[in-house]
Amino acid sequence: MQQRRNNIAVFEHECLKVGHIYQGVEFKKKHLESLEQYLGEKGTPYFSLIHNGVRFCEFVGAIQVGGLTIEVLPKADKSNDTEKWRRVLIGMLKKVGTFTISATSHANLRLKSNHILDLYFDLFTTEVESLLHKGLVKKYRQTEGNLTTLKGKLNFSKHINRNLIHQERFYVNHTIYDQQHPLNQVLYKTIHLIRSINNNPILSSRIGSILLDYPELSDITVSDPWFNRIKYNRKTEHYRKAIEISRLLLLNYHPDLRHGQNHVLALMFDMNLLWEKFVYISLRKYLKADAILPQQKKSYWRIAGRTAVKLKPDIIIKRGDTTYVIDTKWKMMDRPRPADDDLRQMYAYLKYFQAEQAILCYPGENGMSPGNFYCEECEKERYKCNLLQLPIGEGTNICNWQHAICETFTRNLA
Repeated sequence: MQQRRNNIAVFEHECLKVGHIYQGVEFKKKHLESLEQYLGEKGTPYFSLIHNGVRFCEFVGAIQVGGLTIEVLPKADKSNDTEKWRRVLIGMLKKVGTFTISATSHANLRLKSNHILDLYFDLFTTEVESLLHKGLVKKYRQTEGNLTTLKGKLNFSKHINRNLIHQERFYVNHTIYDQQHPLNQVLYKTIHLIRSINNNPILSSRIGSILLDYPELSDITVSDPWFNRIKYNRKTEHYRKAIEISRLLLLNYHPDLRHGQNHVLALMFDMNLLWEKFVYISLRKYLKADAILPQQKKSYWRIAGRTAVKLKPDIIIKRGDTTYVIDTKWKMMDRPRPADDDLRQMYAYLKYFQAEQAILCYPGENGMSPGNFYCEECEKERYKCNLLQLPIGEGTNICNWQHAICETFTRNLA
């Protein structure tokens, strides 16, 4: 039986240093070297290098380096409870559509842990098992070869060259109908990738069973443009979810070409964007309003002949004659004082979107802190810009968490 992979859980903006022990696991020099190679010349937003280590940024998720899995978890208070923040992250990913709730809850019953990579591997395995049960899609393709029966079109030059002695054979170009379909090939490639990097024994047995039932297909080279060109139809629409996971895994996998042992797979998510989308989905589902709109763009500056720079608040809420512009920020509020850049941004939103109130949303428990833009010349307050802290659930009941967010908005929308 395979050994469970080593895991280190850290929070966003924290560091790992070579030679230090984290949760009983050592972060080694070979791990740092692999991450340095992954960083390369183009860089990555996931982490930065420090002396003899790495510092993680606002991206959360999982990075696997060889047999070591580094989980980067969100954090919006002083709690160091990794299980709590893992549940928060997975709960948010479920609701924004990165996981399907049914598949993930099924995985939770079978896996001993809820690590991000395990959940993605399990979800992909479940999708492929379903596709095999329904039957893999087939397609017609042209091929050539030596056959004992004449079918298709005889290739005279190759037939004479290869069958001068074996006159019972025919070298022909012909059409066959089989499972050598690009969608099947990319899934086959992903199955082999998961088999090579997975260390969970439960998943290993399922992957082995899939490979026994899966036809042996030729390898295929994939890229981001290749996935963009995929067109689904009524016969292949049920492949969409499995292909999306394949895209995520294959394009974020970086093999170790020098040593062959410390491959890097990074599944990371921008926590600011994840928080923004989660708040929007929660409001759209449970908040009573005339309209709840995602990012709306308005041009506000440009040089002649060039594309204009645009303003785009995260969320716009319309209730009756009142318009609210909402901007979400995933950061801890130590004091009720936002950054100057955030305030300038909200002032521009109020002016350009003709809103009556702007709200900066942070994670927290303190509710609303009223604020106003002040006009020194006329010595009075103009335009409301309030700070609103939204509660953080633990991911165990996502709907209750979303209800709590909407109740906080309902109490504080003037």
